[in-house]
Amino acid sequence: MTIELTNRSGALVPETQMRALLDFGITYMELNPECEISLTFVDVTEMEELHIKWMDEAGPTDVLSFPMDLPEHEGEVVTLGDIVIAPAVAAKQAADAGHSVEHEIYILATHGLLHILGYDHADPDEEKVMFALQEEIVKEWSQK
Repeated sequence: MTIELTNRSGALVPETQMRALLDFGITYMELNPECEISLTFVDVTEMEELHIKWMDEAGPTDVLSFPMDLPEHEGEVVTLGDIVIAPAVAAKQAADAGHSVEHEIYILATHGLLHILGYDHADPDEEKVMFALQEEIVKEWSQK
């Protein structure tokens, strides 16, 4: 598994755990473990700029995903895409939800991975499936 991790956020992030989680998520989703993915942590200003540029929405968001390739054949090695997380936004959400910042970042990274793989939450049924799957992946990973 090739995970390119960059931290431009100025915050401490659980880099080792992020690599392990994404590696687990790729295996969980039955993709070739040699697939590549990029994970970048950014500050609020950069996240807001990305949110405006790519989603045409004002204000920062917690996570953005940029899909590249999906495997066309079982076992194919591809560059899946990029996940961008704003730890400062994650910290606020974690406080609101009553759990750790690390847990929030784990959920956001898994959420980003699922978006790259084509999952969405535009309607209530899709949201139920996607959110349950991201919770299940993080739960199973944290218990191993």
